[in-house]
Amino acid sequence: MIVEFILVALVLLGGFFCFVAGLGVLRLPDVLIRMHASTKAGTLGSGLILAAVAVLFADLATVTRAVATIVFLLITAPVAAHMIGRAAFRSGVPMWRTKIEDGAQEALKRR
Repeated sequence: MIVEFILVALVLLGGFFCFVAGLGVLRLPDVLIRMHASTKAGTLGSGLILAAVAVLFADLATVTRAVATIVFLLITAPVAAHMIGRAAFRSGVPMWRTKIEDGAQEALKRR
């Protein structure tokens, strides 16, 4: 009985975070901000869903694969995000401008 509640909580939270990651990629204005949303929320959502799979099946092979996949995601997602951001910056992709940055540019021009 309690296992079902844990499974429901893990899957719903994982699905929610995956939805937020997709919504962030769709709605956010800048490639760096989109990358942040997809890697952080996507990794958390996938990890929660894989944790639910590990709890549901509860055998050594499945738990080992789920943990290995979660570790793989935690290791590779930041590296991939860094490389995507670096490539976007170096290729000159236009970034989102805020009023704070605009004010800083004006202050630098006055000097």
